[in-house]
Amino acid sequence: MLSVQNTDMPVTFTPELISKFADVVSRYPEGKQKSALLPILHLVQAELGWVSAPAMDKVAEYLDIQPIEVYEVASFYTMYFLKPQGKYMLEVCRTGPCEIVGATPIMNHIEAKLGVKEGEVTTDGLFSWRGVECLAACGFGPVLQIGPEYTFYEKLTNESVDALISDLTAKANN
Repeated sequence: MLSVQNTDMPVTFTPELISKFADVVSRYPEGKQKSALLPILHLVQAELGWVSAPAMDKVAEYLDIQPIEVYEVASFYTMYFLKPQGKYMLEVCRTGPCEIVGATPIMNHIEAKLGVKEGEVTTDGLFSWRGVECLAACGFGPVLQIGPEYTFYEKLTNESVDALISDLTAKANN
């Protein structure tokens, strides 16, 4: 079942965002505008921080496709957030090589440090975290990335995670 947080708030895309949509669509052959769906969803998420049901409806309208076509794509790919996220999304690799060197204890530490479970947002709106599949840094685990810039942090320890969270908190408060 599709789990998208819905809001009653209407979504309006800025003229700048619509211009970016048009640029993306122009890269595809006539009549193939649906091919622009993934990059357009990335643009929406970069602008809004997540992809709400009303935003997906507007994307469907823009591309002249059915809303369900957008929902299917957005809910299939884990890179699209279907509910609000923190300013910093900590994504910890949880696959075999990282697990062997301590991914689960790092995730447990992040949960305790932030005081939120996986997928939740801290009360200050700064952090969310989740376990993800391979981040292609197997020799440097445990590893995490932080979006939206996707900066990598390798060979994590509880101390390095604490320092990272402190640095990001200070950065956000300046």
